[in-house]
Amino acid sequence: MSNSDLSIRRLPQHTINRIAAGEVVERPASVIKELAENALDAGARQIDIRFEAGGRRSMSVTDDGRGMNRAELELCIERHATSKLSPDENGEWDLLNISSMGFRGEALPSIGSVARLTITTQILDSGEAWELNVEGGEVSKSRPAPRFGLSGTRVEVKDLFYATPARLKFLKTERSESLAVSDMVKRLAMARADVGFSLHNGQRSTLSLPAETDNEEGRLKRLADILGHDFRDNALKIDAEREGVKLTGFAGLPTFSRGSSTHQYLFINGRPVRDKLLYGSVRGAYQDFLARGRHPVVALYVELDPHSVDVNVHPAKTEVRFRDPAIVRGLIVSALRHALAGAGHRSSTTTSQFALGKLQAEGGFRPQTGGGYRPQFGSYQAPSTPDAATQPLIDGFSARVEEMPETFQNPVYGQDGVPGEAGFQAHAQSQAADYTAYPLGAARAQLHETYIVAQTTDGMVIVDQHAAHERLVYERMKENMEGKGVERQALLIPDIVDLGEGDATRVLSRTEELAKMGLIIEPFGVGAVAVRETPAILGEMDVQGLLRDLADDLRDYDETLSLAERFEHVCGTMACHGSVRAGRRLNAQEMNALLRQMESTPHSGQCNHGRPTYVELKLADIERLFGRR
Repeated sequence: MSNSDLSIRRLPQHTINRIAAGEVVERPASVIKELAENALDAGARQIDIRFEAGGRRSMSVTDDGRGMNRAELELCIERHATSKLSPDENGEWDLLNISSMGFRGEALPSIGSVARLTITTQILDSGEAWELNVEGGEVSKSRPAPRFGLSGTRVEVKDLFYATPARLKFLKTERSESLAVSDMVKRLAMARADVGFSLHNGQRSTLSLPAETDNEEGRLKRLADILGHDFRDNALKIDAEREGVKLTGFAGLPTFSRGSSTHQYLFINGRPVRDKLLYGSVRGAYQDFLARGRHPVVALYVELDPHSVDVNVHPAKTEVRFRDPAIVRGLIVSALRHALAGAGHRSSTTTSQFALGKLQAEGGFRPQTGGGYRPQFGSYQAPSTPDAATQPLIDGFSARVEEMPETFQNPVYGQDGVPGEAGFQAHAQSQAADYTAYPLGAARAQLHETYIVAQTTDGMVIVDQHAAHERLVYERMKENMEGKGVERQALLIPDIVDLGEGDATRVLSRTEELAKMGLIIEPFGVGAVAVRETPAILGEMDVQGLLRDLADDLRDYDETLSLAERFEHVCGTMACHGSVRAGRRLNAQEMNALLRQMESTPHSGQCNHGRPTYVELKLADIERLFGRR
């Protein structure tokens, strides 16, 4: 029987290459990613990238790495030929011990099968360079070429997908493809701060990053060059280790947040990845500090034994699988929360910069015609205000002086926390100067019965009294819940939720964790869960919907985010209603008490929704507004 009569046929090599190209070469950005990763594996210290028409017309990547000789050049465009894997002494090829960016040997033959590919390369000790062309899978013989440096490789790609025209219609606009290229190069540049990168779109240079020192300072400088220098001023250092897994990097303050998660950069052993588990861990760590729809800015670097992570999941190599994902998830959550707690009441500097930008000399008075401007002060009447000494204290943060932290107790006040008139004046004169040395300073005034103005040693602070106290109440509620546990309410009739075998197994694997949060569940047959008790604080709730949301979270993020976010919403609402409201007039004692509690409470720099609770203006900046500097 001839091969033509068989129902199963062998595909020709060029067709195989084009099928592989569909997995490896999605768009121009994926071509540049593969070529730049090859350059990094070749030991490059400088990588120069150019592209035109969003990469559709032409792309080139030039590096100063080791380069190749003629024989290696001819071999590199064959499928599954790679320099990055080698057998051990027993002749075994270990795919779990990957320390290079690439290892499949698919990129160059895949690109050459759908485009016009030219590779020019040279090595340090050779007096000549070599060039090779591949067009639509057809390979020409290598030939000598002019040298372009000491060593390295230049790869040029033209007319992408000319050999497979149907793929062209799936490309997006030139602008979209250009943005994708830029994002890819930035991710690689953040992964390797010790390598210089340049990017040119055919009209102008869009990125020029010199090589930095291979340490924490160099990495932060590279991140600031890409994410903006505001990130440097609002980034928290992350450095933690657990069971052989090391986490480093930087995380932005909650008030330095964005409207999408595109500013979250995650790296595994120097490889940029997009992993749901890691994104879910970041989301879980910030859930107490950001409203839905707001996302933190982070750059996190995870280093672990290559045998503990599988990068051979997809040809694009942007997905990974961990041997023990719980360790990685727990490390990220705990390290981020520790850093956020260490930030205390710190708020982002961008809020102050925004405020200064709004402070402009506008309007003003207009001179009267004839006689010039003459201010009229005679008719001014000061508004009548109750004596500050007789103002009632606000429940919740200054009900009694003896309940306040020692840092701001004062014997001038009586047992009911209300000072006498003489005592108040003496206290104001003796303590105001001392209070200015505190981070949030000494209260000087209240504006519109909403904002507290305080003086510091080198500037001023404006506090939103409601937002600040809302965070203080919320943190106290969390402490109380952690201390005595979450109160539960038993259901008269257990609620049976049918989730399917896979989702039910995931949810039941977190039985102990959910019990700490007040949700008592147990198995009920195959694929079903019985809910016996629910958190009392959540009141009447849609148990079916909650369990399904939890199952989705565990499937996508390996996190119980839905229940935690419901706690956050309810506690946040209760804190909001239990806080001192805007429009409430405060006396000096109450304002200073609020400032001192903010200084001693973690996360008080932002409210429960991630908005800043205060703005700090330095005296030097204020003086610039008035031309004094």
